[in-house]
Amino acid sequence: MNRIQLILVTAVILLLAFALGWFTYWLLHRFSRVAGGDIAEMDLLAQSLHAAEEARDHAILYLEQREAELMDQIAQTEAELTATLENLQDARREVKDLGDYIARIKAKT
Repeated sequence: MNRIQLILVTAVILLLAFALGWFTYWLLHRFSRVAGGDIAEMDLLAQSLHAAEEARDHAILYLEQREAELMDQIAQTEAELTATLENLQDARREVKDLGDYIARIKAKT
């Protein structure tokens, strides 16, 4: 092995050692950052998520209660409408009977 080959092999080995060291540093920094500094931020995000889930649950419960109230109100309104229509039919029948009665009385006289 001559001098130039030795220099090139040494340079490649040093470059690979530098790249491996840099990658190891980056990897350790990446994992240690999540484990250390961002815990407070992660706790804050977890609390915010928990509060949002509770708000969603309350909203769903409120909507379900409101829907049940409105369905009851619709059922009651439909029952009142049916009763009103039946009374209207009875009133029309009575008016027709009274009209026929008046017409018979007039026909007799």
